Amino acid sequence: MKKYSYLLLYIIGLVSCTQPQERTVTSFNENWFFTKGKISGAENPTFDDSSWRVLDVPHDWAIEGPFAKENNARSGGLPFFGEAWYRKHFNVNDSLKGKIITVEFDGIMSNSTIYLNGKKIGERPYGYIGFQVDLTPYLKYNEDNVLAVKVAPENYSSRWYPGAGIYRNVRMEVKNPTHVAFKGTYVTTPKITDAAATVKVETTINSKELNSGKFELETSVVDALGVQVASTSSEFKITDKNTKKIEQNLSVENPNRWDLDNPYLYSVKTVLKKNGVSIDTYNTTFGIRTIEFTSEEGFVLNGRKERFRGVCLHHDLGPLGSAVNYRATQRQLEIMKEMGINAIRTSHNPTSPEQLELCDKMGILVIAEAFDGWKIPKVENDYNKYWDEWHEKDLRDMLKRDRNHPSVVMWSIGNEMNEQRHKNGGKIAKMLTDICHEEDITRPVTAGFNAYPHSVKNGLAAAIDIVGFNYKPTQYNNLLKKHPDWIVYGAETSSCVSSRGVYHLPLEKYNKHESLQVSSYDIISPPWAYAPDIEFNAQETMTKSLGEFVWTGFDYLGEPTPYGGRDNHTHGNWSGDWPSRSSYFGTVDLCGFPKDRFYLYQSVWTKKPMVHILPHWNWEEQNVEKIPVYAYSNCEEAELFLNGKSLGRKTMGIDKTTLPINFNWWKRPETTWDSPYRLNWNVKYEPGELKIVAYNNNVEVASKIIKTASKPAQIKLNPDRSTISADGKDLSFITIKIEDKNGNFCPLADNLVKFKITGPGTIAAVGNGNAATLEPFQADYRKAFNGLCMLIIKSEKGEKGAIQIEATSEGLSLGKVVVTSK
Repeated sequence: MKKYSYLLLYIIGLVSCTQPQERTVTSFNENWFFTKGKISGAENPTFDDSSWRVLDVPHDWAIEGPFAKENNARSGGLPFFGEAWYRKHFNVNDSLKGKIITVEFDGIMSNSTIYLNGKKIGERPYGYIGFQVDLTPYLKYNEDNVLAVKVAPENYSSRWYPGAGIYRNVRMEVKNPTHVAFKGTYVTTPKITDAAATVKVETTINSKELNSGKFELETSVVDALGVQVASTSSEFKITDKNTKKIEQNLSVENPNRWDLDNPYLYSVKTVLKKNGVSIDTYNTTFGIRTIEFTSEEGFVLNGRKERFRGVCLHHDLGPLGSAVNYRATQRQLEIMKEMGINAIRTSHNPTSPEQLELCDKMGILVIAEAFDGWKIPKVENDYNKYWDEWHEKDLRDMLKRDRNHPSVVMWSIGNEMNEQRHKNGGKIAKMLTDICHEEDITRPVTAGFNAYPHSVKNGLAAAIDIVGFNYKPTQYNNLLKKHPDWIVYGAETSSCVSSRGVYHLPLEKYNKHESLQVSSYDIISPPWAYAPDIEFNAQETMTKSLGEFVWTGFDYLGEPTPYGGRDNHTHGNWSGDWPSRSSYFGTVDLCGFPKDRFYLYQSVWTKKPMVHILPHWNWEEQNVEKIPVYAYSNCEEAELFLNGKSLGRKTMGIDKTTLPINFNWWKRPETTWDSPYRLNWNVKYEPGELKIVAYNNNVEVASKIIKTASKPAQIKLNPDRSTISADGKDLSFITIKIEDKNGNFCPLADNLVKFKITGPGTIAAVGNGNAATLEPFQADYRKAFNGLCMLIIKSEKGEKGAIQIEATSEGLSLGKVVVTSK
């Protein structure tokens, strides 16, 4: 294996030397040697790593488990802390002498130190930010080089599951000594009309050599079809070993605007020439669009008012852990768009480059967030330890990395910072806001405040451009009366909790349940939070609001509220309700299976006629006479049928559903509220078929049927994609459904399902959305949770053909499916 690694980089060197004028960028993900533990001398090139595991990155060592109570349920109960080492052997051809050779890490979780041939060349404590290291000073040519990475994440360093290791992509760059700098282009569109758009490009040139000669910067704009639509060039001089910034303006006629339904992307091609010969080429993707924020209109995109229908997303990918995967990230966003979102907030850290690339392509707006907390800790070993030395560099690096993305419309400098309650909090907020304005003049700065009125009294809210409040739906109008010029929105909203497919009767709002699950009637929330309906109403009645960002779109690993602890006020171990170890906040579960709440948001956020009913209809073994049936719909009316008999037609907005409501900022004597966003019927249980029909203008436009299932009899497999790429990274997410002999879904099934894979594919992960199980994510089996589980398969690099998947369970008919890798 080590010889293969040597050969690979030797070939890269040969390819590079045949095109000496051009920058080359090559994946550096393959064939890393890895081990966990404190190892003395592992940075040295002569260290014997032959017994270490060989793997490709991105890699998250912690997701491999095992779960353990001492690992802290707040962080997912997985072993993300401790020390580990990665080592990569490579050979560089001596024809590359005189070039600048760097390696870019998109993110290492966390406290990383980088060595080349025993010499320290870089470090980065913050696991969410990318960085570059220069290999050039310590490279050996035509010899074995060893790049060693020590990773040392600490316990009590995160309020959720962070993952561990080189969990994002790595690239090697070979470039000439005079070149476009790292993240060295800044593209803005200061003037846009339907006839033409001005594109301003600021390019930073780095020189690491004694310079003489004639330099020229050729810059062109290329459309989505690859056609050049504008170009310009500038001659310049650059002094020895220095940096030069060059501004150029181009005009694009009849521009295609980037928008939610038309995410049109252009690119800037930057060609650096010396004495007429190209010495560097650099490409930057961007979009042409206008954004505006006003206290009267709110958010305006391309001249059209838009409300944020947003969700907060943590960075993990459920059963796959935190290791970045393009397809898994894409699937998360696809599911959220199906629910009706138009925006995400990257909670609470710089996200992966892949997620922003996808938001650009899919037409999704983004609040790009830098930090969870500042200098005052939320947990003992969080970012507070590195604040003084690193906050400015980390923030500036995020801004430079992400400022060309058209999807990004706001910068967030923090979330629920403890400085809200301190007099110097406003000064820190202003300092961070000023940094954002220095690096990017085109976007406003925001933050998520939960401490009210402290964040106002201590000047934090006034220091930023757009004021985000967490869980204050009853205070929006009061804030605007006192501060009519402010622009306000819900940076985090609702925090309703639920478990997919779980329904506890009688209906009640409880704190915890002995099952360690949470009822999916969408009425349960922690003390600071509330049902989604409350925020819907607040947004409707406060016309100046920008919209909301729901906590959260997906369930995530760690922070298993309402079990285990109390958010920022518990700094220790959250394992008191073990094995509860994952979030219940999501509108979909950890596998991406929609909860009922998914459809509640869909009913408010989408226009295509839909209707949804809950709960399931298998109550024969429970001593319940009447079942509360809820319906969510965006249609005018809905009618419920049981075994063909109508139980009545009801009208959305008029026939309301009484919900138990009592949270910190409710401030009302009554503890219930009549929601116009749900319909309900109290139905005497009778096995059979429950059907809901939705109407517009008295015409049926949508329906849904739930049937009482008999005992489990068969397994059905449904891949999200039947064809995947044979690149060793692509995934197919296969839903495993337990059905009775007639094909009816079995909503209470918990059968153990075993998987067999043949052909050019492997099991990447398994899951079922159960937040309180210790089953491993990396296995060839999984129990169904309320009738469903998931198998995620990955292609093998370069291996094409049919991947055959079999699912078996005792007493059930075999399930089969084929996924083609090509």
